[in-house]
Amino acid sequence: MKIRSLLTASLLFAGLSAGTQAQETAYHPSEANLKAREAFQDDKFGIFIHWGIYSMLGSGEWVMNNRSINRNEYAKIAAGFYPAKFNAAEWVSAIKASGAKYITITSRHHDGFSMFKSKYTDYNIVDATPFKRDVLKELADECHKQGITINFYYSHLDWYREDYPQGRTGHKTGRTGKPDWDSYFRFMNNQLSELLTNYGRVGAIWFDGWWDHDQDPGFNWHLPEQYALIHKLQPACLIGNNHHQTPFPGEDIQIFERDLPGENTAGLSGQAVSRLPLETCQTMNNSWGYNITDLNYKSAKTLIQYLVRAAGMNANLLLNIGPQPDGEIPAMALERLHEIGQWMKTYGPTIYGTRGGMVPPRDWGVTTQKGDKLYVHIFDLKDKGLFLPVTGKKVTKALVFKDRKPVRFKQDKDGLLLQFDEAPTDIDYVVELTLK
Repeated sequence: MKIRSLLTASLLFAGLSAGTQAQETAYHPSEANLKAREAFQDDKFGIFIHWGIYSMLGSGEWVMNNRSINRNEYAKIAAGFYPAKFNAAEWVSAIKASGAKYITITSRHHDGFSMFKSKYTDYNIVDATPFKRDVLKELADECHKQGITINFYYSHLDWYREDYPQGRTGHKTGRTGKPDWDSYFRFMNNQLSELLTNYGRVGAIWFDGWWDHDQDPGFNWHLPEQYALIHKLQPACLIGNNHHQTPFPGEDIQIFERDLPGENTAGLSGQAVSRLPLETCQTMNNSWGYNITDLNYKSAKTLIQYLVRAAGMNANLLLNIGPQPDGEIPAMALERLHEIGQWMKTYGPTIYGTRGGMVPPRDWGVTTQKGDKLYVHIFDLKDKGLFLPVTGKKVTKALVFKDRKPVRFKQDKDGLLLQFDEAPTDIDYVVELTLK
């Protein structure tokens, strides 16, 4: 993950080209897939994990590219990778306690190192490190045991392999420039088959790296064939692609990086918002992979309000953690997980299983909705009254969600006025409205 420029003329042309290519194969999602989409939307909250041998350098997951490290020198890091404190049960327990319902972990990032046992390359955590353990298998097994969904991030690009066709990144990693697309495409699909065969039920494959060839409109990733393979192996497995474009046929969720749907503050989310299930990924601090100097963690208030805003915009939040090279989750990340979990114990019902409410997001907050309940999430209100354009539905009851105390209200043909004794000051002051 990294901030990249978007919406250049060449990128738009490439996006149109890729979209045309993707239409070569019609996609009709299975009933199991459609049910999985609904369940994904109901979950609302997941944890992203960026972890690999790059964590040993303490400078994020792009360090190989950013420091122009030779592929052969970089590969030597694997010989010292021994995350002795990795404990899948502790990871999953902490994440589950935060209220998150799924985990998406990097199976192979842009540096080309596989964090799982693969018979198609010995450049993996079992064969290339003294640790000799398949951490993805341990994590997947623990997720299945504790009732958390496991998803796998998979990089489309590779700075290490010689057969990967050179894109616009990884130019100074010592690759000789001998591309063999057929070989690389087979390699990717073989690894994806391993992930979807050897690790039990997989909730989603989360792709990243399409943009490496966004300035080459003639480049064809052959996504329809790859997507068809995934859906054949596990029909309910969802496919998302962090390509920063309107979704291509064959994809089941739409991803937004560092932005809520419809916003584009980071310059990566100018695409139209689709009708697919939505997910926004965001960092706890400023980094994806472990960065030893980045202690700029967002406050619990900021993270909670971001989660609620995402829900109010009909999206999930995938909140990132970059584990340490010793296999531990950073203490401050654990603290944030705990704080979010404490809040979710009370307010989870206003998030899980909801969709964006009938009142669109406003500066003061958002609404979520489930059945006959409309939840008004108030973050920033300076007044003792809040007008909501709720028409066509009669409100029969208004309660403070936390303590079930009644809230005074008046409703007419123009909408509803909530009246408070004083302006709310909670991180998220939630009012539950019952609709008739």
